[in-house]
Amino acid sequence: MNLGALIIQLATGAFGGNLVARFFRKLDLGLVGNSIAGILGGGLGGQLLGMIGIGAGPSGSLDVTAILGSVASGGVGGGVLLMIVGFVKSVIAKG
Repeated sequence: MNLGALIIQLATGAFGGNLVARFFRKLDLGLVGNSIAGILGGGLGGQLLGMIGIGAGPSGSLDVTAILGSVASGGVGGGVLLMIVGFVKSVIAKG
């Protein structure tokens, strides 16, 4: 894994988590919570998609395709994990 690709995935994961929270107010965890969930989701999403061949290439080079793959996987992974955590939080709060 390329360090540059990982940084891109973490940053776009934080952005994706905060973007999802802005559109789905019931899932909002606050700025710090959204960012943490997004960063974790961005890293996990990037790793999972990297395992199936999407993202940074096997040589670790960062070409345009690898950068776009890292941005997409990080943003989507961050948004998805925030949705999961926010949903679990709302179910527990109804309790």
